[in-house]
Amino acid sequence: MPQKGRRKKVRYIQTMPKIDQFSPRGKPGRPDEVQLTVDEFESVKLADYQGYDQIEGAKIMGISRSSFGRILRKAREKLAKALVEGSSIRIRIGDVQIGVTHKALPHKDDLEMMEQQEVEKEKRMRDKILNHQPKIP
Repeated sequence: MPQKGRRKKVRYIQTMPKIDQFSPRGKPGRPDEVQLTVDEFESVKLADYQGYDQIEGAKIMGISRSSFGRILRKAREKLAKALVEGSSIRIRIGDVQIGVTHKALPHKDDLEMMEQQEVEKEKRMRDKILNHQPKIP
């Protein structure tokens, strides 16, 4: 059967998830399963875990901001359903490329801290230069 619409653009992810299935404890029998694609997992990781906004997350994944928002919304709906209904979560591989467009990015909070340290370093250097008193013999 032919695919409807445009062909899906390849999404870039930093790394594959270390674990591909999460199951609730204390629920008898086999719980229902919610399937999360790797790009949905990556969008949640970038937005909710690493603190990137949708524009930054979209750039990292190599997709438009609206696509990133759509993927993120779908992922959050699936995660909420699994948590509320006690379903297991399975991460499945989709059309993704691993670690090609960028290096492993630090957490956004770490980036902000690094920027703040750089600003403070420049300020100390400027103060040192402005307050320098030459020695006169």
